[in-house]
Amino acid sequence: MRIAVIGHVEHVTIASVPALPAPGDILHLDDPQIIAGGGGGIAFFQLVRSPAEVHLFTAIGVDDAALHVYHELASAPATVHAAVRMEPHTRDIVLVTPDGERTILVVGPPLHPAADDILAWDILETCDAAYFTGEDPETLKFARNAQLLVVTARRAHVLEAAGVHADVIVGSATDPRENRARAAYAMPPGALVLTEGPRGGRIETAIGTQTFAAPPRDAPVVGQYGAGDSFAAALTWYLASGANIVDACERAAHHGAAVLSGINPIDHQKPLE
Repeated sequence: MRIAVIGHVEHVTIASVPALPAPGDILHLDDPQIIAGGGGGIAFFQLVRSPAEVHLFTAIGVDDAALHVYHELASAPATVHAAVRMEPHTRDIVLVTPDGERTILVVGPPLHPAADDILAWDILETCDAAYFTGEDPETLKFARNAQLLVVTARRAHVLEAAGVHADVIVGSATDPRENRARAAYAMPPGALVLTEGPRGGRIETAIGTQTFAAPPRDAPVVGQYGAGDSFAAALTWYLASGANIVDACERAAHHGAAVLSGINPIDHQKPLE
């Protein structure tokens, strides 16, 4: 199987904090971890935990943060197609409070690949699936050449600009930027999947709405960062493997839940089988 990810990867510093700062506070990050994260990065690292041939299409800056991100990506058993941007790489600071909730500070605009970057876009025509979290409508048109196209709900504006049909749109019902009905899309997807945390989630198609359950969980939630992106990547994998939408969501929910066990989601991602 061949699967592509199109989107941003950021230099992420993530740490637990006792509380978010109040005005005038100075907040110290104890034992911070640095990862190649962001929507494209977390999905990429989840998919490389599968037997698939994975291709990442992204963009990289030219500073020390960019070098760290590229080193992390290049160490994975996958192919990285990276355009170079003559600017600093995007940095994120992720603050995780004791309830597991994450607050993200983004320093600089995320770097995305563009259609005029000289990358191996023709590979997308041979992909069994593509997961899209990019910003360029023309690259979304390239992604549509894959047999299956899964798009994050965060990129609804890119879908509208590109005028392409997504097989699946995936997002979070608790995020007002992502929680919209299937009929609200100019070109309604084959399926709209919205996760609802410990309640599982719902699937809306042309024939109605179904729900899926979250896996039972006894352990406390340590960190929520990366759960949604891990779910979306796993969903892409299971659908490309031939699972029906309900089964794929139920299986993917285990992968989203797995990363709740730690601060660093990449360390807790489960293998895809």
